[in-house]
Amino acid sequence: MFEGVMLGLSTALTLQNLLMVVGGCLIGTFIGMLPGLGPMSIIAIMIPVAITLGDPSSALILLAGVYYGAIFGGSTSSILINAPGVASTVATSFDGYPMARAGKAGKALTIAAISSFTGGTVGAILLLFFAPAMAKVALLFHSAEYFALMVVGLSAIAAFAGSGQVAKALMMTVLGLMLATVGESAQFSAARFTAGIMDLQSGFSFITLAMALFALPEAIYLVLDPLRSKTGDGDSGEIKELRITKEEAKSIAPVLGRQSIQGFLIGVMPGAGATIASFLGYAVERNIAKGEDQAQFGKGSVKGLAAPECANNAACTGSFVPLLTLGIPGSGTTAILLGALIALNVSPGPRLMIDNPEIFWAVIVSMYIGNLVLLVLNLPLIPYIAKLLAIPRNYLIPFILFFTLMGSYIGQNNATELLILVGMGVCATVLRFANFPLPPLLIGFILGQMLEDNFSRATNLTDGVSFMWERPMTLCLLILAVGLIIVPSTRAKMAMRKRKGVALGD
Repeated sequence: MFEGVMLGLSTALTLQNLLMVVGGCLIGTFIGMLPGLGPMSIIAIMIPVAITLGDPSSALILLAGVYYGAIFGGSTSSILINAPGVASTVATSFDGYPMARAGKAGKALTIAAISSFTGGTVGAILLLFFAPAMAKVALLFHSAEYFALMVVGLSAIAAFAGSGQVAKALMMTVLGLMLATVGESAQFSAARFTAGIMDLQSGFSFITLAMALFALPEAIYLVLDPLRSKTGDGDSGEIKELRITKEEAKSIAPVLGRQSIQGFLIGVMPGAGATIASFLGYAVERNIAKGEDQAQFGKGSVKGLAAPECANNAACTGSFVPLLTLGIPGSGTTAILLGALIALNVSPGPRLMIDNPEIFWAVIVSMYIGNLVLLVLNLPLIPYIAKLLAIPRNYLIPFILFFTLMGSYIGQNNATELLILVGMGVCATVLRFANFPLPPLLIGFILGQMLEDNFSRATNLTDGVSFMWERPMTLCLLILAVGLIIVPSTRAKMAMRKRKGVALGD
């Protein structure tokens, strides 16, 4: 391994490859800031550029830099205008946007940058030491285990429901699962629940749904409440509180440690990815938080912001384990990267470390360098990026609407998406007025299709649902899912009884 690391350093530290790292990080960061243009789009556009470089190491370093740069920068629009254009940054908006509304946009961006750097760096180190071993672990996961993992993700709804809102969160999750069934599935080629509309043949677009649930209602709220955009940093245009305090640093340090490891492990599993890592990271940290810390989640908690940002970047790094060591893409983005490798006449898989060690180790070393570059590039820009909130409301509303509509249209290149966006946006605004939590709906939608596909494959292989108790790993994950639902509910009931006891004592 030492020889491999030295080979990777000698390859990654050449002038051309350093320029590829910096260029990829810059492109990815700025593209990630724009809602609707995620890493998949920009990597697909960059593949022809990468191929012309000739050197497979340089090409993959460039594309990898664009990938984690886009995830790194994707938190900006989630925090500042509540418009998560990438699935893995949805959980970032739950506490990032409330912090920005409270006048702490600069601090929120700082925490996001540090958390992203920590997750990516720890992920790169773990990738360096454990890539071959993690590849063997990934092979243990089959359809049954992935089904159970999706159930664990859905059980996280308890983390997104406020006090007394568990029933509403369940309703929203079921609605999200229903929306995920629209269109064709992997099991059946026939379209379902499309009402004869050809544009729904492939189902609803995630980008459209995310914009409809978060960005569009925010623009409507700005119109209905003129004072909404005149709080916090927007009062004077002066950005305050860029630095985090010692107490905040101490509180998020264990969060970063836990989520770096958990996010990496989730990223290693093909098909899991940064989205599930961010949701589970948020859910785990909320469930283990106590008292006032737990009550702050969803209202501007530094832990609630640090957890998903750290987890999704660690998962991005972890997703390179199955790609490089097994030749299995773990997500849509890594599938595009796999296509780029094949176009460069490189065959990813178990022999990549033997046949092309310079590519394998150079990519790993470049990830650490890239995370360092991202931190150096982004921290000085935070005061200027955060001033977006100082834009007057008359300009901010058209700005949000423009990126919302463009992000939805670019995602599918279909004008019907705009009609779906407006219709769902109005419905989401009504649900928001009725105090229904919207994140569970998006969780149900994102995980619904993967849940259905893996459940179908698992039942076909075992001729029934016996896989749930016959496979030990599946059973353990299902027990974990039950625990994630029961523990928060039990804790809430105990707290309520305690409050009643105190009231009776008075």
